[in-house]
Amino acid sequence: MTERGYTLFDTALGRCGIAWTKRGIVATCLPETDERRTRARLARRCPGGAECAPPPEVQRAIDRVIALLRGEADDLADIALDLDGISDFNARIYAIARTIPPGATITYGEIAKRLGSVELSRDVGQAMGQNPFPPIVPCHRVVAAGGKTGGFSARGGVATKLRMLAIEGAPVEGTLPLFEGPAARRS
Repeated sequence: MTERGYTLFDTALGRCGIAWTKRGIVATCLPETDERRTRARLARRCPGGAECAPPPEVQRAIDRVIALLRGEADDLADIALDLDGISDFNARIYAIARTIPPGATITYGEIAKRLGSVELSRDVGQAMGQNPFPPIVPCHRVVAAGGKTGGFSARGGVATKLRMLAIEGAPVEGTLPLFEGPAARRS
């Protein structure tokens, strides 16, 4: 893999970004308000990296993210991540989140229980808010108790989270059918 770099790419949500090192993906970005902000976020996670064409492994990851964001089911769990600078606690949370299949959700509390204590639910939420790998680490699939959405730190907040869940077909309070019509209204 090329030593380090980053690039922007188009998806159904807008212009996203990805940064890599020789160890794996070091950051991904959902669309920001403008490309300058996306580039700045990627550059912070990939010091010394330059904007350039992605190596083949990264291009394959980009293609899979694009497909996921247009509705193709792919858990992206086998994409290598460079976790340098990520706390062990957050890395454990991200590993659990990566087991959530597209179209499914898990609560902050369920992840906390897997870590050993439901009292860690807020810490799980904070880790999701710090996630540098969306949607490879699918923080949008982590919801609050009772199927409520919980927060989302990407631009657009909860509306973006709901859109991503709707694209995947996840049944979450607040999501709407992707298509209107008799079948959608019956459900």
